[in-house]
Order: sequence, then structure tokens, then C-alpha cells
Amino acid sequence: MAHEPLTQAEVLLEGFLALDTPEGFRAELIDGEIVVTPPPDGDHEDYIGLIVEEVIRKSRTRMQFAGNKGLKLRSGGGCPKDHAIPDATFAPMELRLYRGAEPWMPCDGVAMVLEVTSTKPAADREAKRRCYARGGIPLYLLVDREAASVTLFSEPRNDDYRQVCTLPFGKPLPLPEPFAFELETTDFL
Repeated sequence: MAHEPLTQAEVLLEGFLALDTPEGFRAELIDGEIVVTPPPDGDHEDYIGLIVEEVIRKSRTRMQFAGNKGLKLRSGGGCPKDHAIPDATFAPMELRLYRGAEPWMPCDGVAMVLEVTSTKPAADREAKRRCYARGGIPLYLLVDREAASVTLFSEPRNDDYRQVCTLPFGKPLPLPEPFAFELETTDFL
């Protein structure tokens, strides 16, 4: 039986999906590159906890949260589909997106993803931003620890977001619908 030869993108995706990462590490496929990150430090998790607590408490729409949920997203060029694991993923509770979802689920219905910079801040600032925009995720919230700032990317179009709002830690950041509240960042200082 003759088999069609696998493309480079198919070989990369198969290799990525077969990875056995060490406990606590996570592997992602972003822009055709496999990225493996170590477990985060406590400050990283503290930022996530502060934001999750505020979203759950203040959001106009009831939100469901998932930490480290694998998302399949459209990719650019000849790369296989991006496989990203945001630090936090938020979706309207009424959708129940996570119930019955595969480890790598489509991003349809996701309202916002959150990344807190860690060992590879450039990936969060650039590659993941493009990845989430291509996936059509409406909001991407980036906590940049080096810059002591929080950035909200919105209005995804093709490979990027058309709107960017960056504020220093300590200033409230307005989150649009379906959240519709100001995210307090004074505890980030």
C-alpha cells in the first residue's frame, strides 16, 4: 500500500503531540517552534490568582476559568496548527466550554486568555500575541513583570490585535464586555 509522504508540518505536529515532558513542565507549539517551559515561580502564580479572583467576583458575565488549558489555534504560513497553553483561559459560564473538552480544544467561545511573563517574555509579548490573534480570541491580557505593566490586546485581525492598551502596575485597566469592569492592579506592585 502506498502512503503519501508526511509534510514537514505534519512531522512536527506528530513529534510535538508525542512529547513526554517532565512533570510540571509544559510544551507548546507556537509559530512552528516547540517551546518547553519550566514550572512557574510563586510570584507568577500570585498574579494569576489576583486576576482570576477579580474576574470571578466582578465580571458582568459569569465566567468559567481554566488554568493551563490546551488550545488549538490557526497558524501562520506552512506551520501546523498552533498548540498554546495560556496561564489562564476565561469563557462565559453558560457555554461550559471545558466540559468534555479534549486536552487540546478549539478556541471558539473563549473570551480572554491571560499570560504572565516568566522565563521567555518575548514569546508572551510577540509569538503568543500573534497566535491568539490568529485564533480570533477577543481579548489577550498580558502581565509583563519586567516592564511592570499590564496590556490588554483587543480586536483581533489576521496576525495581530488592532487595539492595545498598556498601563503601569497600580493603574486600573478597563476590561470591555463581556467582563465590563476595571481590573485593579495596585496589588501587582
